[in-house]
Amino acid sequence: MFEFTPELADVVLQAEGGPMLTENGAAAIAVGLAALAAGYAERGIGAAAVGAIAEDDDMFVPGLILTVLPETLVILALVVVFLVG
Repeated sequence: MFEFTPELADVVLQAEGGPMLTENGAAAIAVGLAALAAGYAERGIGAAAVGAIAEDDDMFVPGLILTVLPETLVILALVVVFLVG
């Protein structure tokens, strides 16, 4: 299906010139993707929480908790970066 040549294998495996992505670059990508995913998740949760609070004031605390949960993903990513790096 795919035909791999030795030149392509050298590029993929980074045989010459060292790694193309440093540790700091990988950490930045990890935290950035975690923040992007948290923002995407919070978009739908926030809209649903505001709608639920508009219907019933007792839904404020559960809505707040569910809105904050995706943000812990970014905090966890930052902790992992500092522990590993």
